[in-house]
Amino acid sequence: MGRNINIFIRYAIKKDTKFDTMKLQDMAGQLPEGYKLKRIDSDIYDKCLLNPVTADFVSAFGSKERYLEYGRGMVIMKDDVIVAGASSYTRYKEGIEIEVDTVESERRKHLATTVCAALILECLKENLYPSWDAQNMNSVHLAEKLGYEYAHEYVAYEVSSESRTH
Repeated sequence: MGRNINIFIRYAIKKDTKFDTMKLQDMAGQLPEGYKLKRIDSDIYDKCLLNPVTADFVSAFGSKERYLEYGRGMVIMKDDVIVAGASSYTRYKEGIEIEVDTVESERRKHLATTVCAALILECLKENLYPSWDAQNMNSVHLAEKLGYEYAHEYVAYEVSSESRTH
């Protein structure tokens, strides 16, 4: 059984951000006409699973019940379809790690900024730290726009098996 190892660079973001909540509220309110901002609830959870782009918002928790208990997330919808979202990829006692994505046809409309600002504000209301770790420089720039500060790059490893385990 062979294994593939991918080596890539990720970008660490400082973990002690003091957020400007007024700026975040302004960002969260900048939704284009025809779009709706919604919290991921039971119905939205089911809609997330319909598209591989949005399934990652909830799939790491293993079940709807676990996500609804431990996960936190917001989505932007257009014509009853999820077009962008920010959610807890993981959860730890003091906070979450943010996962964010926008369907390709809806990119460059500031939807990621809006939905991330809304999720950060929700986390702050619950005294959860919205932790950010960037996959690429676009993610770093978005994080900085939201008030985070870049720390450093680091090497990450992804190990995958050639044969399926499940």
